[in-house]
Amino acid sequence: MKAKLILENGTIFEGKAFGSLKETVGEVVFNTGMTGYQEVLTDPSYYGQIVTMTYPLIGNYGINLDDIESVNAKVRGFIVREKCDSPNNWRCEFELEEYLNRNNIMGLEGIDTRALTKIIRNYGTMRGIITTTELSPEQIKTKLDSFDNSNAVKEVSTSQVKVIEGEGQHIAIIDYGIKNNIIRSFKKRGCKMTIFPSNTKAEEILKINPDGVFLSNGPGDPKDLMPEVEEIKKIIGKKPITGICLGHQLLALALGGDTEKLKFGHRGANHPVKDIQANHVMITSQNHGYVVKQEGLPQDVEITHINLNDNTVEGMRNKDKKIYSIQFHPEACPGPHDTDGIFDEFVAAMK
Repeated sequence: MKAKLILENGTIFEGKAFGSLKETVGEVVFNTGMTGYQEVLTDPSYYGQIVTMTYPLIGNYGINLDDIESVNAKVRGFIVREKCDSPNNWRCEFELEEYLNRNNIMGLEGIDTRALTKIIRNYGTMRGIITTTELSPEQIKTKLDSFDNSNAVKEVSTSQVKVIEGEGQHIAIIDYGIKNNIIRSFKKRGCKMTIFPSNTKAEEILKINPDGVFLSNGPGDPKDLMPEVEEIKKIIGKKPITGICLGHQLLALALGGDTEKLKFGHRGANHPVKDIQANHVMITSQNHGYVVKQEGLPQDVEITHINLNDNTVEGMRNKDKKIYSIQFHPEACPGPHDTDGIFDEFVAAMK
């Protein structure tokens, strides 16, 4: 069935619908990864977004349930140049279209994804609609204006406390939209984990007397979570704190710093980041639309990592308050794995 993508700047791309034929509205972004599309589909940090894959053929190894990052797909829509209808991999359990159908996600194929990526890169991230119907300018404006992603974290966070047993250090995890592979990475190191909903009060977290507190990744604007920032402030100085992505941004706000929205974000598996202290460059996996501003960070906060593409902050540390956080994803799966050792640094920081 014919379908189109309508961007808020008036640009229209015509292609073919696949997956669930249900009109969708979201923030249109692009991901430059050559593999990992099922991790992208199930990453809670993509909640509310229509994701465009820049690699031209998507779906060639199908979908398997072992490698997903959450219990179901989290994207609002999925755009590809060409989808593969005959995946070939011994681990394949579903075709891409079948998986999107099961999760009520609308896809669009057959458009010029390179042209779309250039538009986003030049004009910035913008809202869009994938639809199979003809819409008037008034209907388009109404639908785009109705899009609101400010409650994204509440939609993807756990609703109850969960305990994962382990023989090692006890980590309290605040779930803003945590990826499965972060949990796997701590479990691999023998950690016991107590996972709390995003709106949990600091007193409840401190009551279990963890060895450290971890702030997870998640979707949306960190400034939509100011009540959560206030709870983080109550933990600072009382327990070691580490964080990834959104957790890193929330920690910066709690320390008195600031965040800002990037023009088109960092999303992909090929972003160079420099570890300043080690004078070492790593290739990292990233997925964020907001970053911590260098200006305004307290003097006792040391910037540990920078993005070599645009010099944005990718990591920070405060040794006195036992704080260490990063913007990129060391748990990257399917990769790269340059930064996996950062989980050892997290565990060491909590000792």
